[in-house]
Amino acid sequence: MSPTPQKLRIATRESRLALAQAGMVRDALRARHPGLEVEMVGITTKGDRVLDRPLAQVGGKGLFVKELEIAIDEDRADAAVHSLKDVPMELPAHFALVTFGERELPLDAFVSNRHASLESIPAGGVVGTSSLRRECQLRRAHPALQFRALRGNVNTRLAKLDAGEYDAIILAAAGLRRLGLDGRIGATLPEGVSLPAIGQGILGIEYRRDRSDLAALVAPFEDPSTAAAARAERSFGRVVQGSCDVPVGAYARVHDGEVRLEGFVGMPDGSRLVRLHAQGGVEDAESVGRVLGERILAAGGREILGLLLQQSA
Repeated sequence: MSPTPQKLRIATRESRLALAQAGMVRDALRARHPGLEVEMVGITTKGDRVLDRPLAQVGGKGLFVKELEIAIDEDRADAAVHSLKDVPMELPAHFALVTFGERELPLDAFVSNRHASLESIPAGGVVGTSSLRRECQLRRAHPALQFRALRGNVNTRLAKLDAGEYDAIILAAAGLRRLGLDGRIGATLPEGVSLPAIGQGILGIEYRRDRSDLAALVAPFEDPSTAAAARAERSFGRVVQGSCDVPVGAYARVHDGEVRLEGFVGMPDGSRLVRLHAQGGVEDAESVGRVLGERILAAGGREILGLLLQQSA
C-alpha cells in the first residue's frame, strides 16, 4: 500500500466557484486525514482571461485545464480539481482522472429578475448563455427569443443580468448551489428541454498516473454511481467529438445497477438535432456511451458534424 502523502498541493482556477470546489476537496481530505497539509495553488487560465470571444473561438474547454496540467508536470502542484464538464474528452496519457464525491444537481438553471420562466419572456427577449449546447436546445424550444453570448465567472454573469443586459441567463445549477446562491435559481430546466453538459455537476481530480500515493488517497471519495455516469457520458463524448464548438449534451442516470444514458448532437441554431438513449449495466457504462454515440452518428449526427466542420473551415 502506498504511504499517505504528508502534503498535497491542489491546482485550481482562481474563480470563486473553482476555489469553492477545490475547498470542498481540501476539507474532505483533511477530515479523513487530519495530519494532511493541503495547499491551494491558484492559477488564472487563458479561459479565464479571454472573455471577449466565445470559448469555442479561443481554444475550447482545454483552456481551463491545460495550465493546471502544466503546473503538475512542472512540480508546482500534485493534483488539480476540475468541474468535469470543463475537462476535454481525451487527456494526455500520463494523467489519470477520477470523480470526487456525489454528483450535484446536473440540470441547467433559469435565472431572471423579471420573469418566472423562459415561457413568460416576451418575443424578442434576450437570454444570455455561454454554451452552444444550451443555445441549440433553447433556440429549438423558444425560437421567438434572442440568445446572446455570456462569458465570465458566475458573479460576473449575475452582475450583467442585474445591470439589465439580459432578460434572463442560463447557468449550471450545480455552480450556484456550491456557491450558496440557490436563491438566484428561478427554476431548473427539465432535461427534456435542456439536456446537461457531459459531466455537469461532477467534480474531477486529475493527477499523474505514476502517483500511486495520490490514487490511494482519493479512491475512497469516488462515488460508484457518479463514476459510472461519468464513464458513460465521457465515452459518448469521445465518439461524437464532444467539445465546446459542437452542441452536444448527455445525462446518465444510475439506478439498481443500470445506466440509462440520453444524449444529443445538434446545430447551434437548433435547426437540426438528433437525440436518442441507450442503457446497460453499470459495469458496461463506457460501452453504453459508445453505443449511443455510434447510434446518434448513424441517425444523422455524422452529417451534423460534417456541416459544423464546413462552417468552421
